[in-house]
Amino acid sequence: MSTLERPPPGLDLAHGDPTGPGPGAPAPARPSLARRWRASPSALAGSLVVGAVVLAALVSLAWTPHDPLAQSLGDALRAPSLAHPLGTDEYGRDELSRLMAGARISLFAGIVAVLVAAVVGIPAGLVAAARGGAVDELVMRAADVLFAFPALLAAIVLVTTLGASTATAMLAIGIASVPHFARVTRSAALPVLHGEYVAAARTYGRTGPAVVRRHVLPNVLPVLVVQTTLLFSVAIVAEASLSYLGLGTAPPAPSWGLMLKDGQSYLTGDAALVLWPTVAIALTVLGLHLLGEGLRDVLDPPLRSRP
Repeated sequence: MSTLERPPPGLDLAHGDPTGPGPGAPAPARPSLARRWRASPSALAGSLVVGAVVLAALVSLAWTPHDPLAQSLGDALRAPSLAHPLGTDEYGRDELSRLMAGARISLFAGIVAVLVAAVVGIPAGLVAAARGGAVDELVMRAADVLFAFPALLAAIVLVTTLGASTATAMLAIGIASVPHFARVTRSAALPVLHGEYVAAARTYGRTGPAVVRRHVLPNVLPVLVVQTTLLFSVAIVAEASLSYLGLGTAPPAPSWGLMLKDGQSYLTGDAALVLWPTVAIALTVLGLHLLGEGLRDVLDPPLRSRP
């Protein structure tokens, strides 16, 4: 029985769901969360990669090998060495230190963008699914209008209007991602709302908000967690893209997108200036996708077989 079909705790199956197990029937054994996590290669690989990026970001708050903003023109374009394991850029700034500090900016941008999208999109999807009719139509058409614009293009328009900054880029990415959360939440909530145990809960006098809070949210949570990891990776790429275009984080902040922009002028002479931020972005996005796949397996295995 999948998460979306499993009645929530606290509802009497004998009265609320005639399709549930009969009285006295033992519940089917299910592996523990830790065991399912260990059995998922995607969850293990994704958590290792994402954990390494998060660790680098946290360490950079207190320590980096060198000051990521300190310039030393005498050390410009140095090859990797013990003093500078990944070399230096055109201003003599340590590449490893800038990558560590850049991880902090990328993760913070992703967190804020996903929070903005979730805070707006999840309630909108729940309201659309629960109310139906004209409300559902209005919410979904509004999401379609916003979804019609490519996320990066919508972000560029908003950043251009409000001015380029890290905060504006985060807000733009979050607003552009609202339709994703609204659609996923609505599609996951509809089967739950049409379940027999939800009908039983309404028969017992539970109000719409109580049904959504008690029965719908716990059942759609696995889908939303997976969607969060996927949108997190999109937000990181979008922040790097906006910074590359000069519409996101302003220099000299060590954004990965800015590092790419600065390094492209030295592509033929010192390709490592482009290689390291590219690898950082690619590994972080890959880790988040693997983590999302793993969370899908761990939180709700039947999701693997769903279209």
